[in-house]
Amino acid sequence: MEQRSTKNGHSKKTLRTSVGKVDIEVPRDRNGEFEPKILPKNQTSISQDMENKIISMYAKGMSTSDIEDHIRDIYGLDISDTTVSRITDKVLPVAKEWQQRPLESIYAVVFLDAIHYHVRSEGQIIKKAVYIAIGINMDGRKDVLGMWVGENESAKFWAGVLNSLRNRGVEDILIACTDNLTGFSQAIEAVFPKTDIQNCIIH
Repeated sequence: MEQRSTKNGHSKKTLRTSVGKVDIEVPRDRNGEFEPKILPKNQTSISQDMENKIISMYAKGMSTSDIEDHIRDIYGLDISDTTVSRITDKVLPVAKEWQQRPLESIYAVVFLDAIHYHVRSEGQIIKKAVYIAIGINMDGRKDVLGMWVGENESAKFWAGVLNSLRNRGVEDILIACTDNLTGFSQAIEAVFPKTDIQNCIIH
């Protein structure tokens, strides 16, 4: 005896999220027994947990279209990449607030270096430099003071980074550790003239 399929297409549902209304399609069966786990039948808003999962996937480097496919494959939800973008954009004000937070006035040591990454931009893979400043305060506590994205590592860009640290409250750095990039020492001396400069022994 041939087994009859119990699938019966999809039903449309409008969800309220923290970024606005979103239309999705929910699978249904002929007997009305299908019960979605992430969004129960009578629920009309995406849980904070789901939004956090989307943001976490984005933070791990997944594109919005990859996240859209991932959510569909695992949870059976159709969420557009535009909606994914609106959700991930929520982290931008938080990141900006962190990037501009006040810093301590004196740091015992600040490590200044750049890491180069290949990133996707407008459909192309390009190389970017992520400038990182890690400080150790007078109590020995380590903290990431900031991260900045530039095209290529340069002393001129580092001068802007150092000025940003000063504008956020840093008055003095006892020791700055660098990779001896040409012009780097002069950039440090221009902003923090009393700072001793230590070149990295192991880079």
